[in-house]
Amino acid sequence: MATKNLSEYDLTTVPSAASMKFGIVVAEWNYEITGALAQGAADTLKRHGAKDENIIIKHVPGTFELTLGAQYLAEYAGVDAIIVLGCVIQGETRHFDFICQGVTQGITSLNMKYNKPFIFGVLTTDNQQQALDRAGGKLGNKGDEAAVTAIKMLALRNDLK
Repeated sequence: MATKNLSEYDLTTVPSAASMKFGIVVAEWNYEITGALAQGAADTLKRHGAKDENIIIKHVPGTFELTLGAQYLAEYAGVDAIIVLGCVIQGETRHFDFICQGVTQGITSLNMKYNKPFIFGVLTTDNQQQALDRAGGKLGNKGDEAAVTAIKMLALRNDLK
């Protein structure tokens, strides 16, 4: 369980995103949550210098579809990094387990296949309140954290080139 505000970080440790291009793929399912995550990610990218025209946001029906949506962004949008945002809330069936496992493995595979950052910003919570707390609520916004991670991973790659 998160114990700190996900939106609190040292601004001086985040490189400029002015020359970076980002894709954000957002699940429409639980959109009250995922829309807030997307807004947080986009705002954070801009705060660090990303231009509006270098932030491409696309939507997919649900969390399971995030993997293919992220692959499409990698293949057709010419982005440097992809931020993947979704929300799966535990229910009464094992559906939660299958979706979480599938999207986690899918996004991990994309990182390796494309040799570029695919940032996992999928909330996997026990209930709606936990999701709200992490999508702009008392624990901040996981979208902010995903955006900072994307910037830092691109900076790492650029430093090693």
